Amino acid sequence: MTNDDRKIREKLDQKTWNEIKTNDSWAIFKIMAEFVEGYETLSKIGPCVSIFGSARTKPDHPYYILAEEIAFKLTQNGYGVITGGGPGIMEAGNKGANRGKGTSVGLNIELPFEQHDNPWIDPGKSLDFDYFFVRKVMFVKYSQGFIVMPGGFGTMDELFEAITLIQTKKIGRFPIVLVGSKFWGGLLDWVKDVLITEKNIGLEDLKLFRVVDTADEAIDHLNKFYAKYQLKPNF
Repeated sequence: MTNDDRKIREKLDQKTWNEIKTNDSWAIFKIMAEFVEGYETLSKIGPCVSIFGSARTKPDHPYYILAEEIAFKLTQNGYGVITGGGPGIMEAGNKGANRGKGTSVGLNIELPFEQHDNPWIDPGKSLDFDYFFVRKVMFVKYSQGFIVMPGGFGTMDELFEAITLIQTKKIGRFPIVLVGSKFWGGLLDWVKDVLITEKNIGLEDLKLFRVVDTADEAIDHLNKFYAKYQLKPNF
């Protein structure tokens, strides 16, 4: 028992303490169940690329239209599409994959706002998660690349986790494409002006991702990467 546990224990009766410890233990089984369902479903989908971006992007926004175009072209080049399963950019990705008659997967997360399944996910390929970390494992394990559209904190989280895992060689390298030089420009300037200057990262780390502005540029980067390697699932 840690010091923090002892302090908490001193303030609680035995019944309440036992309920807390039991709930923690049972959570392990729920986490395991999410991993098992994810592995069993996604192991059958074949090569896919994940598309990330804001849930708040409206269907008439240029980024929504561009995400749908990228997803469609991914299917025409032999890739399926995985998204977070919700509205906005995620919906655009699944819609484009559906239009291209390719695999369309949604990894949904239960949230108090924003998130709900979009209608463009293939039957049997919509998974719901309670835990962000389990969901992120699925994105990394079953994606052959990340297409990162403009988004908020969640998009940044997924982007930088992937870059960190590749940088630290915890996973094999795969293409990461940032779409929208105007959107990403300020962040990348800060990375170069501050992180590089402070020697918190190296110049070679800037090669872990590519910035593009068109669907063709995004697809071209993926195809050139896999022209050097046999395209196959990550598992």
